[in-house]
Amino acid sequence: MAIEFDYTRAFSRNIGWFTEVEQRVLRTKRVAIAGMGGVGGSHTLTLTRLGIGAFNLSDFDSFEVENFNRQAGARMSTVGESKLASIAAMATDINPELDLKLFEQGVDADNIDAFLDGVDLYVDGLDFFALPIRRRMFAACRAKGIPAVTVAPLGMGAALLNFTPDGMSFDDYFQFNGASEDEQYLRFFLGLAPAGLHAQYLVDPTKIDLEARKGPSTAIGCELCAGVAGAQAVKLLLKRGKVVAAPRGLHFDAYRNRLAHSWLPWGNAGPLRRLIIRLAAKKMLGRRRSDIEASATPYEPATLAERVIDLARWAPSGDNTQPWRFQLQNPTEFTLLCSDTRDWVVYDLDGRASQLAVGALVESIHLAASAYGAVATVTFRSDQPEESPVADVVLVPTDDVVKDPLADFLPVRTVQRRAMRRRPLTADEKHALQGVLLPGYRLRFFTGDERTSAAKLMYMNAKVRLTMPEAYQVHKHIIEWGTQFSDDRIPEQAVGVDPVTAKLMKWAMSSWERVRFFNRYMLGTIPPRVQLDLIPGLMCAAHYAIVADNEPETLEDYLNAGRVTQRVWLKATQLGLSVQPEMTPLIFARYLRQGVEFTADSQVASLARSCSQRYQALLGADAARAVFMGRIGDGPAPYSRSLRKREALFVEETE
Repeated sequence: MAIEFDYTRAFSRNIGWFTEVEQRVLRTKRVAIAGMGGVGGSHTLTLTRLGIGAFNLSDFDSFEVENFNRQAGARMSTVGESKLASIAAMATDINPELDLKLFEQGVDADNIDAFLDGVDLYVDGLDFFALPIRRRMFAACRAKGIPAVTVAPLGMGAALLNFTPDGMSFDDYFQFNGASEDEQYLRFFLGLAPAGLHAQYLVDPTKIDLEARKGPSTAIGCELCAGVAGAQAVKLLLKRGKVVAAPRGLHFDAYRNRLAHSWLPWGNAGPLRRLIIRLAAKKMLGRRRSDIEASATPYEPATLAERVIDLARWAPSGDNTQPWRFQLQNPTEFTLLCSDTRDWVVYDLDGRASQLAVGALVESIHLAASAYGAVATVTFRSDQPEESPVADVVLVPTDDVVKDPLADFLPVRTVQRRAMRRRPLTADEKHALQGVLLPGYRLRFFTGDERTSAAKLMYMNAKVRLTMPEAYQVHKHIIEWGTQFSDDRIPEQAVGVDPVTAKLMKWAMSSWERVRFFNRYMLGTIPPRVQLDLIPGLMCAAHYAIVADNEPETLEDYLNAGRVTQRVWLKATQLGLSVQPEMTPLIFARYLRQGVEFTADSQVASLARSCSQRYQALLGADAARAVFMGRIGDGPAPYSRSLRKREALFVEETE
């Protein structure tokens, strides 16, 4: 049955917030919106639902898959289609009586007067980086007496600036003149939201890439912008309510639960603003292109073997050493070339820690293969020494494979070195963790008083690590200072200490003499031990140990232990739980059981013996059979993390 459009009925639910007369007024208004992308499309549809009767719309671009996260018209059926045509069709499907003037080539100096002809309000929907035409647009609006609204989608918030004909101009506010192109973008970015509410939860600043003209976005921000712009349109078109105009602005952030009012009486020309811009330029514009691209994958995995490797390489390893390389043989076969770090890492007694990591990689290969509909066979060569084991991996595609759900969490699994919540693990969570164990292994959880004992053990044991010269050489190598991410080490921001402690650690670790001075006269071990071991040790759901039925002795034993460790860790990740390994008590206890000297410092050795006694008291008969120990709890994933090597991922292919 055909349904006839009725404007009064279609927008009747607006009445109450608007009078009937005001709704009729909105029907007579014409709004210009340039850009039908992230905010422009949402602006158009929101204002259409308010009952605006006429629009001048412009856009020359078409939808791509990359637009799906935020753009109102982007969907599979519109990929490759004109953004302008798609949004216009959606708007006229809401109000078939719309009077639309479409500018399919976008707006430029030649048609800007036509674009603004008869317009009552301009709402900015241009791409962030379309700064030259934006400046021209706001200048033209001012000259024609047209109020202009811009609302920036920043993270999960919206930052509003209104520019009225009798207020501060767009260029006077942002102060672009005399600035380089990149600095103009920076001034625009900083001027849009002086309160900077979004800055505290931008987890990866490298994704703001001025050189490539792109940045992160969310649909949350875009939809909030449409609501804010709609409210401004109502006030400006109906001449009701207070309009906050430049140099004043508003910034609402739904993530931060905050609303901030800003006032820049001189715009970006104020003394404090100039200082902020100078500091931001040094930080953001000084970052090298290579640094921005550091986390980008330099190759596109094409074959089954490459795809499996690309997913499996996220296996954990001690201090992110990644003691493995891959040698491609053909599309379904590769060789796994492993090594250990016993020659320079005190924590890798007999290479066992590295073998655990290799075992975790083997399990990751099996899981990754299942994700691509294949079965993996991993065969270690018997003629290779334990210091450098070699395995041949064969992938066999088969329709019978069921994807293991743990595979999805391979690149998600990470380390949480900070405090978690003390919420106890539920019976279902414990059962799920037990359920992924391989035969011959069991889990022990340490809660209540045992959790406190474990936290004290870790606090004491940390002093062994931080006062032992043999460990200093390792620590000096494994931390990458001043970084949020690291391909082959632990980035500073993931270490788990506060910024002041991190700076002191960096200063002290430049030489062993400084470390000794720092420890002796400045209580240097206490802040990191409290922040990394005591507080997190107390603030967690539990400490846990993976215990084998028999004490591990062979390479195969440790490979299997690594497989189990990875399965439990991935299951914890799937359950939304965080994990922090606590391996050094196990390692030092094994040194002492085997009578192997690991430090020349007698005081450190004595302290290690005391720690070993505490470890033995905590685990009892399981002390020698434990293959992994860590803490677990309900906590957020860290924003800083170790990544994986890329350029050196593969060795040269065989012929």
